[in-house]
Amino acid sequence: MITVKQLVKSYGPNGVLRGLDLDAPSGEALVLLGPNGAGKTTLLRIVATLTRPDSGAVTVHGLDAAKQGELVRQNIGVVMHSPMLYGDLTVEENLRFFARMFGVPEPGDHIAQLLERVEMDRRRDVRVRLLSHGQQKRVALARALLHSPRTLILDEPESGLDQRARTVLEGVIADHRSQGRSVIMTTHHLEMGLRVADRIAVLERGRVSLHEAAQDVDAEELQRRFGEQAAEAIGPVGAV
Repeated sequence: MITVKQLVKSYGPNGVLRGLDLDAPSGEALVLLGPNGAGKTTLLRIVATLTRPDSGAVTVHGLDAAKQGELVRQNIGVVMHSPMLYGDLTVEENLRFFARMFGVPEPGDHIAQLLERVEMDRRRDVRVRLLSHGQQKRVALARALLHSPRTLILDEPESGLDQRARTVLEGVIADHRSQGRSVIMTTHHLEMGLRVADRIAVLERGRVSLHEAAQDVDAEELQRRFGEQAAEAIGPVGAV
């Protein structure tokens, strides 16, 4: 389980998270929804140990995120807005580098399987800086899966992807879930979020305003509240 207790984070005078509490049970997909500025990305960055909170506590599979960050990172795979890849390295070189960082033994076959799964196997020898944003997101997804993490943390992973790439993304999430592993993700694509979620949490003004099983959520109400903003946030579909 991932547990967040009384999380507070501000940037200067701007309070982003205001005593936020949230539980994400193991083996489930939790989808975070909410308006821009609600604190979704900040929450994921703190859970992923990329940002430190001002106060509060986060535990990830029993590990204290503030004190045991290295162990937490061994248990999570992360895809944020930035692909976090090395532009002058090829796709395969990037994955081999991160495989060494995670201590993945003899990663060659595993890398080949992951690239095929995200449909980037034909671009394995291309430098990352020459790829489209959507292609880089696919490589970032493969990187996040390299060490078979217990939990995937995905921040708007559908942004910049065309419909085919979104289908690939949903398939990867389904594969991960079928192994009893967890997913926490934000999305502006409500239909996709509802398809993949076991639970839905809505963040507003730095707190959780709704946290329910996906089957109990009023999808029409969510569409009325966030649908217009979601369409603006997704914008034009990017290249594969």
